[in-house]
Amino acid sequence: MVTSRDVASAAGVSQATVSRTLSGAAGVSEEIRARVIKAAEELGYELNFAARAMRLKRSGTIGVVVDRVTNPFYPEVIESLSRTLDSLDLRMILWDSQGAGEKGAIQAIGQKMVDGLIFTTATSTSTALRTALDAGAPLVLVNRIVEGVRCDQVDSDNASVSSRVAHYFAVNGRVRAGLITGSPDASTAHDRRVGFVRGAAAHGVEIPSEFVMDGRFSHRGGYEALQRMFEHPDPPTAVFCSNDLSAFGALDAARAAGIVVPDDLWIVGYDDVDMASWEAFSLSTARQPVEEMVRVGVHLLLERIDSPRRPSTHQRFVSELVVRDSTGWVPVPERALV
Repeated sequence: MVTSRDVASAAGVSQATVSRTLSGAAGVSEEIRARVIKAAEELGYELNFAARAMRLKRSGTIGVVVDRVTNPFYPEVIESLSRTLDSLDLRMILWDSQGAGEKGAIQAIGQKMVDGLIFTTATSTSTALRTALDAGAPLVLVNRIVEGVRCDQVDSDNASVSSRVAHYFAVNGRVRAGLITGSPDASTAHDRRVGFVRGAAAHGVEIPSEFVMDGRFSHRGGYEALQRMFEHPDPPTAVFCSNDLSAFGALDAARAAGIVVPDDLWIVGYDDVDMASWEAFSLSTARQPVEEMVRVGVHLLLERIDSPRRPSTHQRFVSELVVRDSTGWVPVPERALV
């Protein structure tokens, strides 16, 4: 039977380093971590989770709270989380924030089923988040953040890249625009709306109030919002959607109404889910570095578990605008103002 001592010998490190690496502890360099994991895989070393849990008084399991898994963005986040946690020999329990999901996550912390929580859909009204914070539970927010909350948070520059979308519309003569936004208490929807409106004001893009609609981050919401916009005698020539799923709905509504994209209308989404590149959609969209955001979020959580009193940190990543057929493959200006 292969032991941790065998792994240590093969990797050229101490047995303690193997233990720290496979438990996900902080303070292990990426180079050492890679050597230990490679040696463990080559030797066929299987970590005994029950024994490790008893020894370290940890479960080796991380709880993850996501939103509707029917939104293609969240399965991609889950895949990234699974890859990252698997590389650290950690397991994952998943809860959907709809219904009793968040409550289940808090109960799991109290019962020591999980060592910490990753929230991907937290809002300022989240009771579960407040409960976890009051209990001192190790947690990190990834994707959506909550201002004023003292915990580790990871997101992307939602406002900046949304402002750039407005500039992109302006320099290409698309100066009458619509905005399909999402849940107002979600930081992603708020920041994307603020950034787009700010960019529109700076670059001469008109956004009539009747063209600002809540698409509920859903396909149906995007579909219905675009339908209502085109009931107006002077409809928009470009629409920015706060996520790709609502943009897919807008594209489908345009097709159903005989509106030619991109000739009559430009549509831009946000997230760059895999479906956005499919020929059926070919959606121009803002791409978040999800893999990197998730990797950093996981490591911040592990550091928090090891050092509960460490000052909280907020890490923000740069997104990029990816152009496809929904904007006619027109390149983004290299020096767009934001």
